[in-house]
Amino acid sequence: MSERIDGEFTAFVNERGGVLLRAAYALAGSQHGAEDLLQTALAKAYARWPRIRGDAEPYVRQILYRDQVSGWRRRVRRPEFPVAVPPDKVGGPDRGHEVDLRLLLREALLALPPRQRAVLTLRYLEDLSVEQTAELLGCRAGTVASQASRALARLRQLVPALDGHLTEERR
Repeated sequence: MSERIDGEFTAFVNERGGVLLRAAYALAGSQHGAEDLLQTALAKAYARWPRIRGDAEPYVRQILYRDQVSGWRRRVRRPEFPVAVPPDKVGGPDRGHEVDLRLLLREALLALPPRQRAVLTLRYLEDLSVEQTAELLGCRAGTVASQASRALARLRQLVPALDGHLTEERR
């Protein structure tokens, strides 16, 4: 591609790459998975870069979400991720309950169906509206609302300690 297009793409990645990596991490559940997911999404975006009009971030996010949902459908089992420091040792003894709760939440999120996890990520991590989420996932707003409601109810079942922290009132 031309140097101008390469420069525009590089500037986009430098400016928005960190934000996109956080979204990919929320979807993938691991740093390596997030990096792979984002790299794949950026490669696809780069191939279409001359045809992307306006803000490219929504286009790349859509690739992220759709690729991850497709990956969930193909995956038969969840992989294990070795860590250098056990999670219960991170942050010292006073953070034990918080770490335990985060680990429970992570496991509960991984237990959700792909669409529900994508909806929760878009709605509550990315802070998108129901309509924006529906557009990104290619479904109706009612589907987003029902999937969010079911996912939050399931999280409440799986991790009762989260009950006071989960709310459906995000418009």
